[in-house]
Amino acid sequence: MDFSDFRRVEPTRPAAAYIGGKKQLAAALVARIESAPHKTYAEPFVGMGGVFLRRRFAPPAEVINDLSGDVATFFRILQRHYAPFMDMLKFQLTSRREFERLVATDVRTLTDLERAARFLYLQRTAFGGKVAGRNFGVSPGTPGRFDVTKLAEILTALSERLGGVVIENLPYGDFITRYDRPETLFYLDPPYFGTEDFYGADAFTKADFRRLADQLAAIAGGFILSINDAPEARHLRSLQEAIGITHTASEGDARKASELVVSRIRTRRRRPSIFFD
Repeated sequence: MDFSDFRRVEPTRPAAAYIGGKKQLAAALVARIESAPHKTYAEPFVGMGGVFLRRRFAPPAEVINDLSGDVATFFRILQRHYAPFMDMLKFQLTSRREFERLVATDVRTLTDLERAARFLYLQRTAFGGKVAGRNFGVSPGTPGRFDVTKLAEILTALSERLGGVVIENLPYGDFITRYDRPETLFYLDPPYFGTEDFYGADAFTKADFRRLADQLAAIAGGFILSINDAPEARHLRSLQEAIGITHTASEGDARKASELVVSRIRTRRRRPSIFFD
């Protein structure tokens, strides 16, 4: 690939865990993304940026999106108000009582800075990076999960990486329509089959899988989509690759899981059958 229009960027770690993160699969996905010609890179389901942040090259335009107002607010605050955000985090401790207080807090009563700090705290301290139905994550013999002295370096790198990135807070369909161009590459990491309610009520439903498939079949740009190898997903066609990885859900629990990576990267238009007949 000709990288003449690209700039090198330093890969960085996400600030916290997020349900459906791509730590194990990121290297394979990044290699596929970097081999695809594009001038705009767009993610409709960015989450905490597990793939976005691990890329080594950036095209002229980058756009990230998430339906979660918490996610969008967090990235915008880091991008634009890094110093006051860090001041807010200085005296936070890992505490079950603080965790439960923040879970119960109505985000509509918070400023954007407070909302971003709340979100980061909950994602750092919740078990498994859960978004809906969070539980306090603690393991005897290990340090508290919210340590600003360790977070500062990650957040500094993340703030710098977000320079020039457009941050949206749109439904995935509106986002794809808005940024679809022949030179756009979408990386999509939607909720997996069977986990739709992990992100909150009605954030993504089973009907959305069909809607997303129909929309991707008609776009002008290219796309790379990752999905779990659930029985329903085995009906996928135009399949490029199934990658075996190991998930670790908890201490001592290493489970083999196969993921599907579906892609269409070409200049001519053709309607692929992506999900179901």
